[in-house]
Amino acid sequence: MKLRLSVEEFDKGLEELSKKYLILAPRTFEKRGTYSDTDVVRYAKVSSFSEMNWEDKSHFPAKEALLPVNEVLFYFTEDEYKVAAEDTRERLVFLRACDMNAVKRIDQIYLGNGASNDFFYTRTRKKTKFVVVGCTKSFRNCFCVSMGTNKADNYDAAMNIRGNEIQLELRDDNLKVFSGKEIDFDVDYVSKNDFEVELPDKVDFMYMQNHKMWDEYDTRCIACGRCNYSCPTCTCFSMQDIHYKENKNMGERRRVWASCQVDGYTNIAGGHSFRVKHGQRMRFKTLHKIHDYRKRFGENMCVGCGRCDDMCPQYISISEAYEKVARAMKEKDNEELI
Repeated sequence: MKLRLSVEEFDKGLEELSKKYLILAPRTFEKRGTYSDTDVVRYAKVSSFSEMNWEDKSHFPAKEALLPVNEVLFYFTEDEYKVAAEDTRERLVFLRACDMNAVKRIDQIYLGNGASNDFFYTRTRKKTKFVVVGCTKSFRNCFCVSMGTNKADNYDAAMNIRGNEIQLELRDDNLKVFSGKEIDFDVDYVSKNDFEVELPDKVDFMYMQNHKMWDEYDTRCIACGRCNYSCPTCTCFSMQDIHYKENKNMGERRRVWASCQVDGYTNIAGGHSFRVKHGQRMRFKTLHKIHDYRKRFGENMCVGCGRCDDMCPQYISISEAYEKVARAMKEKDNEELI
């Protein structure tokens, strides 16, 4: 079912859906950005089209809708524990194609990466539907075309924005509450970014493990973790037990986003720590995105949204790191021919 409708008609449909769904989309929060007098765009509850921001790339990805930055898993006493109450509302998430492809990667980690699925992720994921919003332009630092994630087909609905009109495709019957004129259209997808990224066909980890290319990141990277926190496919977390002051035998366990770039991430019992150098951490992150994950699941983990490049205070580019790996592998191949 494909419709053309006005913004007003679209808002009426959202109002009807809001009775059942928690509707989430990129939203601008004024004066809440990193620097003075700057805004931040992140996923939050919306009730109308005007509250959504599709003019800018969101600073944080749609994974916030599935994986909260800070999530209480259960409460405990000295004798028992109780799983945290579930938000029973279904969720409707508006997102771009790159973030839709990122959800597929997150699903693979939490739902297809071992003998059992993650309980907390599963209960949220099963009641979440997605609306892909077409892209008519490539944003700064985007390289989704090179990663093959500029298109998405695994959605429940999709839409194009045409000024004061909306083109809306509805696949899920539960979302067919909109009124409009039936038309035929294709969802907008970016076919060319401002630049292309050359990816390695294969990666020899033993060759790349101590390659000199990682040395520069020992001084350039400040281990702030902003790249991970803005990444739509980073899925690592840490556990925090919060003990209440009134009774230290009572408290709650929280799952909190973690970063493989920050100090303490690899700490283990006995005071040992791995990947102490920042360059080693950059190697771990880079190869995980284009080698480790691909070797196991058959596709790159990175979706080319460019948020990590946008957020890095040291102007470190992940796409440039990929190309350095590609050049290093070509050098290795040439050495073997000599």
